[in-house]
Amino acid sequence: MEKPPSPFTIPPQSSPKPFKKSFVTTLMEAATLRSPSFKEDTYFVSHLKPSDKKALQDLKDKLTASVGPDAECSMWGIPLLSGDEKADVILLKFLRARDFKVSDAFHMLEKCLAWRKQFNADGITDEDLGFKELDGVVAYMHGYDREGHPVCYNAYGVFKDKEMCEKMFGDEEKVKSFLRWRVQVMEKGINLLHFKPGGINSIIQVTDLKDMPKRELRVASNQILSLFQDNYPEMVARKIFINVPWYFSMLYSMFSPFLTQRTKSKFVISREGFTAETLYKFIRPEDVPVQYGGLSRPNDSHNGPPKPASEFVVKGGEKVNIQIEGIEGGATITWDLVVGGWDLEYSAEFVPNAEGGYSVAVEKARKLGPAEEAIHNSYTAREGGKMVLSVDNTASRRKKVAAYRYIVRKSSLD
Repeated sequence: MEKPPSPFTIPPQSSPKPFKKSFVTTLMEAATLRSPSFKEDTYFVSHLKPSDKKALQDLKDKLTASVGPDAECSMWGIPLLSGDEKADVILLKFLRARDFKVSDAFHMLEKCLAWRKQFNADGITDEDLGFKELDGVVAYMHGYDREGHPVCYNAYGVFKDKEMCEKMFGDEEKVKSFLRWRVQVMEKGINLLHFKPGGINSIIQVTDLKDMPKRELRVASNQILSLFQDNYPEMVARKIFINVPWYFSMLYSMFSPFLTQRTKSKFVISREGFTAETLYKFIRPEDVPVQYGGLSRPNDSHNGPPKPASEFVVKGGEKVNIQIEGIEGGATITWDLVVGGWDLEYSAEFVPNAEGGYSVAVEKARKLGPAEEAIHNSYTAREGGKMVLSVDNTASRRKKVAAYRYIVRKSSLD
């Protein structure tokens, strides 16, 4: 059975609240945490301004006149001329992408419908495209953010290997195949959306720039950006760039004056070493992959929804002891613990209740480097006592985010 978290010897603090173009320009749009967070517009038609309501009706009229009132015209399985609220959500996305200019929105919608038919986008999620080695590595859907948006992770560092890069982008046909696979990932994310007023109608994109070979990926990345901008309007609520090189901040200052506030508000940047701190603002630790300072491992989904974690902050110069009490003899305790950007000492000790009993060093004190993944361990107690997990940050001045969770299972003999 799962036991509630025990108090810390040093009380934890809550984590701080959360504070399209060429590839370089896209990164520039990411290079700030100073802009207010993007807030999605309403999809309730009753909440729209009169002029926006008229634009929505005008777009429907244009579409009806183009394809005919009885023609089948759908996107993501939703008939666009059905008159229901799901169709309105999609049409409003195209209108917002073109500032409610009906003619521009209609041309964008028309091109998108033609592209989806030619690309067979509706059936692409069922295709075996032969990119098994990229699944869960390069681009993949993984968990949800704190508001319920599906999260898509992108990491292209694997292509620093020239052989792998040549295998994927060596000629035009290979680039086309990769592009098709990337669209497949996007479509899987879109299939998780509600397309409903008040529901979840967009995804979160997290892009890892570590070791990314910019020159080799330029053609593919530009094509992906262009394709997504043209055919997936207002589908991304936030784009989080992690492990961003320092020099992009300098470049951003040059491009920033030319970007709209709405565009800038969708982007978040995180320099190397601050990944967990940034992601925790938007995504709970149990949903963040272990390689990014979270507790989520690839096979966790087989065991149902992730078990919630308790978050805390380790100040610079501070040592935190997490005490898990009430462990009975014969019981097994399993725990997960992670500190973003570790670079501190960790240890685990079992302390018996019996006076004069000997403590057991379950895990001896050791320093964990910045790239270390979450601790996952278990211990079966021979007698009643408590487990003490120690995080020693006394050698650092930097505050760090952290999380832990545990389960205590009684002996099967009870």
